[in-house]
Amino acid sequence: MQTELIYLGAYPSSLQEQVRDLLHGDRGALAPLLMRKYPQPHAVRTDKALYQYATEIKNRHLRNADVVNKVLFDSKIHVVRHALGLHTSLSRVQGSRLAAKHEIRIASMFKQVPDEFLRMIVVHELAHLREKQHNKAFYQLCEHMEPGYHQYELDVRLYLTHLELDGERLWDSTSF
Repeated sequence: MQTELIYLGAYPSSLQEQVRDLLHGDRGALAPLLMRKYPQPHAVRTDKALYQYATEIKNRHLRNADVVNKVLFDSKIHVVRHALGLHTSLSRVQGSRLAAKHEIRIASMFKQVPDEFLRMIVVHELAHLREKQHNKAFYQLCEHMEPGYHQYELDVRLYLTHLELDGERLWDSTSF
């Protein structure tokens, strides 16, 4: 019986087979591989710190984009519904003009992951300020903002696969 890899469905079958080998080898080699590659979680723990973190990235790469009004960790976002974060835009009429408010919400489970994973998710949501669709221009912008974007996205998907099949969080705050 083959393990279904729901987070890796868009990847080539050869990569999926490598992941299955890692999962079903000696006591599973996927978790140790991720822990070696990313030994420590990020230090962003509060919504205020997350807002500052996202604002710094936005100001470095998207100076002319709209202001992000709110950035927070959201416990209501469920990764099982394939959402790691959400970018919402609300437009309101203020006098004779239209004002947009942008919010970014990151799934709370990402409070305790490596910085590279958090940065990948924040970059992804910030890229939606310029590109609404997940098209070639969107992913080029993500890669411009974070040169390791595609590798980090794969590694986040590997971590989600580990969580789905094992249930053990790797960067639990009690272990540091």
